[in-house]
Amino acid sequence: MLDSLPMSFPLPSATLCDVGLAADPLDRLFHIIDEHVATGRYPGAQIAIARNGQLAVVKTFGDRTIDPARVPAHDDTLWLLYSNTKVLTACAVWLLVERGALRFTDAVAAHVPEFKKHGKGEITVIQLLTHQGGFPNADVPAAAWEDHGLLARTVCDFTLEWVPGSQVHYHGRSAHWTAAVLIEALTKTDYRAFIRDNIAEPLGLAGELFVGLPEAEGKRAVDMHEPGPDGRGQVRRAEENTVEFRRAGSPAGGGYATARAMAAFYQMMASGGTLNGVRLLSPRLVEYVTRNYTGERVDGYMGMPMHRGLGPHVRGTTDTIRGLGSLAHPRTFGHGGVGSSYCWADPESGVSFAYLTNSRVPDPWHTARLDLVSNCVHSAIDALDRMSS
Repeated sequence: MLDSLPMSFPLPSATLCDVGLAADPLDRLFHIIDEHVATGRYPGAQIAIARNGQLAVVKTFGDRTIDPARVPAHDDTLWLLYSNTKVLTACAVWLLVERGALRFTDAVAAHVPEFKKHGKGEITVIQLLTHQGGFPNADVPAAAWEDHGLLARTVCDFTLEWVPGSQVHYHGRSAHWTAAVLIEALTKTDYRAFIRDNIAEPLGLAGELFVGLPEAEGKRAVDMHEPGPDGRGQVRRAEENTVEFRRAGSPAGGGYATARAMAAFYQMMASGGTLNGVRLLSPRLVEYVTRNYTGERVDGYMGMPMHRGLGPHVRGTTDTIRGLGSLAHPRTFGHGGVGSSYCWADPESGVSFAYLTNSRVPDPWHTARLDLVSNCVHSAIDALDRMSS
């Protein structure tokens, strides 16, 4: 089920039997994705599953792009992560906490003084990363993608829409542009370089995980698509398929990676902060950032409790949850990308999973298929556990 891995990839390959996964539920998963591609739901997809420090599944489906001609996707194809990027940006903040540069309970303005403008002086890092900051619709202009002085000024000039902490409401871009400015204020380094040098490279993922995609790597990147005007077929999206967008590496939605790289990143999380003998985070830090900080409060954007951690969100025990699968263990945590993807880890079983596609499709179909896809993986874990008990 695995092609040969790059010589430097941090996870060794394994069979399903090696890692205790049943084949039948995963065969159903492959069939579901094959059918999605065949019926034009998205041009291509890639999945990866790891468990207990080994990579058991990497499978690529369909095409990297379909316009002007179909170009097949491969196992080293890079997929736009959209908001899966948020956890990578949050991880940079986590590292700075572990290194003593700040505390999660600090006000952002303690480190970015101008952020206190317009009543934002008391917003904490916890509120920022749990989508309680109070400025969900703020954004930055494209001119600030490379002008980081303008970026800092724009973020500091964000205005409040409601009292910080009074609501949970998904901050699509604003919170993580703020986190990027915070990272740069503390490190005096471009946030993209900090993520590369302190996360991707130490984990051995620098060739497959990017926040800020070098132009030379663009030939490996998917084009993003969306359903055509009649709801059928796929058309290329104009916004993301540019050198400028890929290079910008929006901290909220502009990362690129392979599925196996994202499965490896979440395997690090499932393993208490360590990947292939490299310790990136402490177990206590991982436990802290994957707690449920928002309880059963409904996220005003998502329309359901999202159980926000300090980056990922947590399954919990509600009837429904976005993307993680209804069958997931309550401690399962992860994040998604708008209309396209989800990545998660289950620390109870040691399984991590990445599902990436190259079309931004709307709800309700998007959420429904995520539940089916993730549940196949959870069923593969449960089936073999029952057989061995």
